[in-house]
Amino acid sequence: MPEETLFKSESTQNREDIASYLRKVADNLENGNSLTLRTGDQSVTMDPPPRLTFEVKAEREGATGKPGELSVEFELEWDENGGDGGSGGSLEIE
Repeated sequence: MPEETLFKSESTQNREDIASYLRKVADNLENGNSLTLRTGDQSVTMDPPPRLTFEVKAEREGATGKPGELSVEFELEWDENGGDGGSGGSLEIE
């Protein structure tokens, strides 16, 4: 299925600022509010349903056995037609 990027932002931030962004997303999800993403003249508002798929991925990019780039990715997915996206095992984050 082709993918269309509706919004993209990438910048270097300190840990406290990133935590603040994640808290705002968490608060909006918990309260049933929409999410508005904005940077410069770019903006998108999305209204996640009560149930969605939450994907967490930890990756290392680069040559095997050599230092590379590490990442942790958090993704929220849902079907525009109202499906809940599926199910999976329980996740723990410590």
